[in-house]
Amino acid sequence: NGGIPYECKSIMDKEEPLYREMMHSLKNVMMVVVESLINKFEEDHMRSKEMQRKVKTEQHSSYHTDNCSDSDSSFNQSYTFMNQEQLQLLVEKLDPAQPKEVRQEAMQTLCSAPPSDILNCESWTNLRKHLAAALLDPDPNFSDKVLKFYARTFSSCPLNMTRELYTSLAKYLELYFLSEDNYVPAISMGVDMSNPDIIRLLKKIRLLNEYQREVPSFWIRQPEKYMEEIMESTLSLLSVKCEPNHTVSLKSLEPVYFLALVDLKAVWFKKWMHSYYSRTVVLKLLEKKYKSLIAASIEQCICYLEACESVVHGTCRCHSFSKSHISNKQKNFYTGKELQYISVVHSLSLLGRLLIYKQGRKLFPVQLKNRKDLMSVTDLVIMFIRLICCSPNCPKTLTVHTGNYSPASLITDVLRILCDRKECATECLYTNTVIEALLKPIHYLLNGKEMHLNCREMTLIHIADILARIAAVNDGLSLLLYGGEKPSATDNRSQRGAHTIVQFTKKLLDEDISVLSGSEMLPVLKGAFIFVCHQMYSTCEGLEVLLPYRLHESIVEAWKKTSLLSERIPTPVAGTDCISSVSPESQSFAVLEETLLDDLLNFAATPKGLLLLQSTGAITECVTFMFSRFTKNLQVSGCEKFGYGVIVSQVAATASGAIALQNSGFIKALVTELWGILECGRDDVRITNPRSTPVDPIDRSCQKSFLALINLLSFPAVYELIGQQLIPNKPGYSLREVPTGIIDIIDRLIIVDTDAKIHSLFNYEQSHIFGLRLLNVLCCDLDILLLLESQYKVSEMLLDAQKENAITTSDNSPVFMIDGLSVERNHILVRINVLGGPKERILPSRILNKGDDPYPWPVFSSYPCPMCYFAGFLEKPDMRQDEDVSKLLSALKNTNKQIGWIENTQRQFCDIMERKPRVVSGINLSELIESFVLHLSETPSNCYFIDREYKADANVTTKSLTSVQHLGIKMTISYGKRLNLLGENAENDLCQVLMQCEKFLKQQQTPVKSSLRSLQGGYVSYDWFASSVFLIMMGNKEKTLTFLQQFSHLLVSAFIWIPRLHSSIHLPADAAASGIHPVYYCSAHYIEMLLKAELPLVFSAFHMSGFAPSQICQQWLMQCFWNYMDWSEICHYIAICIFLGPDYQIYMCISVFKHLQQEILQHTQNQDLQVFLKEEALHEFRVSDYFRYMESLASTYRPVLLKDMKNIRVQST
Repeated sequence: NGGIPYECKSIMDKEEPLYREMMHSLKNVMMVVVESLINKFEEDHMRSKEMQRKVKTEQHSSYHTDNCSDSDSSFNQSYTFMNQEQLQLLVEKLDPAQPKEVRQEAMQTLCSAPPSDILNCESWTNLRKHLAAALLDPDPNFSDKVLKFYARTFSSCPLNMTRELYTSLAKYLELYFLSEDNYVPAISMGVDMSNPDIIRLLKKIRLLNEYQREVPSFWIRQPEKYMEEIMESTLSLLSVKCEPNHTVSLKSLEPVYFLALVDLKAVWFKKWMHSYYSRTVVLKLLEKKYKSLIAASIEQCICYLEACESVVHGTCRCHSFSKSHISNKQKNFYTGKELQYISVVHSLSLLGRLLIYKQGRKLFPVQLKNRKDLMSVTDLVIMFIRLICCSPNCPKTLTVHTGNYSPASLITDVLRILCDRKECATECLYTNTVIEALLKPIHYLLNGKEMHLNCREMTLIHIADILARIAAVNDGLSLLLYGGEKPSATDNRSQRGAHTIVQFTKKLLDEDISVLSGSEMLPVLKGAFIFVCHQMYSTCEGLEVLLPYRLHESIVEAWKKTSLLSERIPTPVAGTDCISSVSPESQSFAVLEETLLDDLLNFAATPKGLLLLQSTGAITECVTFMFSRFTKNLQVSGCEKFGYGVIVSQVAATASGAIALQNSGFIKALVTELWGILECGRDDVRITNPRSTPVDPIDRSCQKSFLALINLLSFPAVYELIGQQLIPNKPGYSLREVPTGIIDIIDRLIIVDTDAKIHSLFNYEQSHIFGLRLLNVLCCDLDILLLLESQYKVSEMLLDAQKENAITTSDNSPVFMIDGLSVERNHILVRINVLGGPKERILPSRILNKGDDPYPWPVFSSYPCPMCYFAGFLEKPDMRQDEDVSKLLSALKNTNKQIGWIENTQRQFCDIMERKPRVVSGINLSELIESFVLHLSETPSNCYFIDREYKADANVTTKSLTSVQHLGIKMTISYGKRLNLLGENAENDLCQVLMQCEKFLKQQQTPVKSSLRSLQGGYVSYDWFASSVFLIMMGNKEKTLTFLQQFSHLLVSAFIWIPRLHSSIHLPADAAASGIHPVYYCSAHYIEMLLKAELPLVFSAFHMSGFAPSQICQQWLMQCFWNYMDWSEICHYIAICIFLGPDYQIYMCISVFKHLQQEILQHTQNQDLQVFLKEEALHEFRVSDYFRYMESLASTYRPVLLKDMKNIRVQST
């Protein structure tokens, strides 16, 4: 103890005064504590004796006031510890042969002993027998003590001890029901809850059930055999059959009836089936020993079904289920029919739980008593559906505490769960038999036949709920649309499900069903069935099936009528109850109005659906409704998980949609939120430390707003929002001046070229980098690039900014400071000035390297661009003709247009594309397409458009070309010269070509009354296809014009030559006035449909990203894949569309998505899919590699696609 300090030694010395004082104080404290504990013990002991005395004298009048299963906490009890001899003596005293007083005293002692000691005693076997006998004692107080012992043991002992007690209780109950000496009422007599025998029996059943519910939470920690013993004793008890004997003609109630009384929805079975560990054992026992229990449950439901159907059809007197005893707070008597009803509810819950699990479904088919046929899973589901149609409303006596127990609601809940689980739905629901059963009531109502339904409206609402969930899944949707068969372009007979539903929905909207007219629930019913259609027409394939019914017109008419009715709701007055002043009918109309708007809005989920929505004239109201829900953070629908992202992306791909988004306040809210994140930060966050400096160019807090802007800014949207508008360029900006539109974002974040703009930004570098990143994405769309360059001279702004970021050295050469902004500007300048595919240009990195030279790319502040950004010297195209191409050309020149010449030509072309695709370029390509188009245009049957001949005007000048066209021409000429395709006078020739094309196409345009900027004259953007043909013809003006004029007669020209159908007389009036091109509402529509069928992972990735595939496809196709593919691949794209048909445009896009699949999935995970698709070229993509794949797609889908593509024109009457 040398290490102990001197002060401690002195204190610990017993002779020291401090030590004696400490010990004296400690003793006093301990005496007080011990005395308090003794007093507390005596008080608890006296209180316990007093409670026992009260229990002896207290008489229970009803089982409702008993809490036998709610055992007292062991912490509040005093135990009497006993040795083995005392326990043995106690067991002997509990022998049934002993006097009553001795047994009662022994039971009292037993209740005060620790349960674990009793269960481990040597005489436990005899004690268990004595306890079972004690349960039969006629004295209720004595049997209650036994139950309390059971309850306390269940709550305080481990499973290895309580299982024996449970099994003994279950075995006792089993023998009780089998014995003829015990009182068990017959079903027809009902159950009197005030009967003492019934009270005691229900107490035991309830105790058993409470243990059943609790034991799953801890039996996984015990050996499986313990769990199996508990389960087997339970199933053995429930399998007891009380058959009538020769003395008693009435059948007695079985244990399952009493268990149903205390656990109506079979919660015990739900908990047992929840985990795989216990579910396996339960199902194994049911399969091997107790399958009769399943059969009994099914038979119970069948009997109930037959009784209900007889009531509904009027062959039997009505059930008394709905006659309730509302005046009684506690129900003291259950009739026989109510007991049957309760048992049916319990059976439905049990059977429904079996269907949910794969091993549970394997128990079927089940052989039923007195029935030859086996009951399969499908038969069971159809029985459920029949019960929905004819089961009565739930007895009000059963809805006092826990809601609705009607079989229809319970079955609908089960079927909902099955719908939400793919494997369950496939096995149980996705069959024509089940669909026909669901549609049977609808068929009757459509045909004007009387369908005996217990409650028509509720039955139909339940059916609509199930159908909507089936339609929400691809397999279920396919079953409704095509009846489980493949879609056909000619045979629609298999499409009965969808046809029946939409016909019924239209009749509901028109209120053309007499038996439902005037119903208070009609608005709810309309909403339910429109939602089923909504699930179908919000997909491309579903819309194609429903299109002939023009459901959008019926919905918009119903919405107009409903909105007029909802306007009659009185305005709330201050001081009055707003809710009570509005009638339920008015509220239902208001809800229906919102439902109809939502259903109209969901037409915008597909490109063709968006065209239909615009034709209704309600697009602004629908988008406003969407925005109101968006601001309230309300869920889109019960089956939609990813919000309104895809719909916003679809709507923003069109000019009218962009205007609707602007008018609704959506764009203003988006821009305001973005500005708050970039410049202001959140107002509700208490700032204790400075905000961290962002590391990424686009901070994570801004990523969502950045992607939302990219989704919004397609070329049609950008032109409507900023076309022909100047940026504000104010001399000063207030710090409180918040941007509200896209033009403000360009002014404040992108074109930051004045000190006033710089000083108005709190986070100048971060905000400007955000704007430059946005500009970079926008400029990937060549049409947007030309618009921004023509209106705002963005390249000049970027070059000037680079100059200001440079230092001039002694030899007058600039040295550029490398920072985040200069790197971004350099990347954008190269992107917008160097055209080309992935192998034709090199874009500088936007990431600095480690080491001495962090940025090896040359920065420039004036044109031309450094040569290092051009991908090498491109060889002059080979002017020699390939042998196979020569054969094909000679066949074309010498053809007599015999039957099959087109097919022979296509076959030879395909052979060349597969074997040596490199020869399909240059002079070979120009001569091939010239000859092929010439022969097609000379045959009237191959000409889709019949136009009057156009003679080129030699006096056309280039003065009328727009600035956008002049810029486009410069870019084309620069690109063509780099490809060695054009000569010195090419620019003037291309101007002549574009002017002649514009004049030629203007003859086929019709005046359109529209407020859209894009429809106020000719085509507002650049003609990339005509420029492509000019390059293919190597700058030959005459060949180009001749080809385009002949080409304009063919169907394919409508889809790959975008200006061809601008405001065209060949389009229906509503389509022409919409400003939506067939490339969007036809080609892009089918791209989405095929993408979902062929590449479901890619389609899901787009859906999760909130980005529509149609928007990026529209961008690719409008600019003929310029900047995304090398020139050779662009030539192949144009060639296959001309030779093989316009549908190859669709297969081309699907092939691109197939090529990008892994990258798309990766960037979806990185949450930058939109940026990747717009910024990145199609690396390593070759048309010839996917040629066979495109041919396989054509063999499957061509009949459907070509048929619809040919229907874009106004049909002759």
